[in-house]
Amino acid sequence: MMEQEELKRFDRALAILILLQSKKLVKAQELAQRFAVSLRTIYRDIRSLEAAGVPIIGEAGAGYSIMEGYRLPPVMFTKEEAASFIAAEKLMQKFTDASLGAYFESAMSKVKAVLRGSEKDWIAAVENQIWAAPKPEIFQNTVPNALEILFNSIAEQKQVLLGYRGFAAEDALQRFVEPVGLVHENDYWYLFAYCHLRNDYRQFRTDRIVSIRSSTESFTQKHPHINDLRKCSDNVSKTRVVIAVKKDIVRYIATGRKYYGFVSEKVSGDEVEMVFETIGHLDGLARWYMMFGDAARIIEPESFQLRVKELTEKTRENLAL
Repeated sequence: MMEQEELKRFDRALAILILLQSKKLVKAQELAQRFAVSLRTIYRDIRSLEAAGVPIIGEAGAGYSIMEGYRLPPVMFTKEEAASFIAAEKLMQKFTDASLGAYFESAMSKVKAVLRGSEKDWIAAVENQIWAAPKPEIFQNTVPNALEILFNSIAEQKQVLLGYRGFAAEDALQRFVEPVGLVHENDYWYLFAYCHLRNDYRQFRTDRIVSIRSSTESFTQKHPHINDLRKCSDNVSKTRVVIAVKKDIVRYIATGRKYYGFVSEKVSGDEVEMVFETIGHLDGLARWYMMFGDAARIIEPESFQLRVKELTEKTRENLAL
């Protein structure tokens, strides 16, 4: 039992050392939460590392850091750890731009290079049997390095010049923006940024960015955290839409509804009432509704009902041609 405790303590101390090397500053509370131990245990582990010759600098009220220049010998990955990177690589190919995907591929080559021969064979066998289905294009072909430019902008506090085409716009508008952060949801990347054209914070979907260029102009102000901007975006005006769908149809549309502001549902007889809160134009939700409209009905609002009727009439006219 004592040997197991010592082994666990050694593994934790090594993990703490690796974490300290991966970040500029790490708080004791962060370490305690990560390893599910008390602060007292973390303090003891830190003293053990110091006694072993690791030059740890403790800043009162701030956290711990390692003296500049100190590095561990090359790290060896287990095949299980490397396999997790393989899964991440497949997703990177799907959710990033061309340049960032290339950087990740280069990093993966370095990871594979430190594996032993038998582990390389194990990884190769797994890698060939993992496939990620393609999703809608999340970047224009004209901006293959959009994420790379945005990451640099956020880190260096430099503005970028965007060419952006809105939802219903025919032409793209050029605007200088100060990128605050990026959010990935509903299979798209969204940029939150301060827009100098609108003199306010705006949200931009990356597949609508048609051009992007780095700038030497610095940010003009200090911006809120990305989470604060997301909360503000949740408070924008929304249209409440309620529909009732036949129970036996619901399972076929459960995945798609999340793209249109789905909020809640409740069973009512042989139907399921679904509530949506949609931002902006109702066209997207209306066209999605028409996919299963023969097994559903609109409860509210009347404006949504009228839009679906308009689209239905147009479809009927086209079929009559």
